[in-house]
Amino acid sequence: MKTMINIKTDKNLKESAQEVAREIGLPLSTVVNAYLRDFVEKREIRFTAPFKMKPALEKQIKIARNDLKKKRNIAPVFSNAADAIRYLRLQ
Repeated sequence: MKTMINIKTDKNLKESAQEVAREIGLPLSTVVNAYLRDFVEKREIRFTAPFKMKPALEKQIKIARNDLKKKRNIAPVFSNAADAIRYLRLQ
């Protein structure tokens, strides 16, 4: 027996989800049913926060990107460990 579930969701989210489902050849209802079955079977739901870098790491990445653009502080590519060690000793 089938039943209807009415939920409220953001219009853009629904349209994006429909597009992704369509791209993989599924109706959105199949995707939602799969999530519901998984929820019932495992009796859990997962929420994750997006990864956020600490300010210090963001600063280091910014410095590294700047160095890369200006071709500073960039080591050459080495074909073996001996060459890499030799390079480091000369620095």
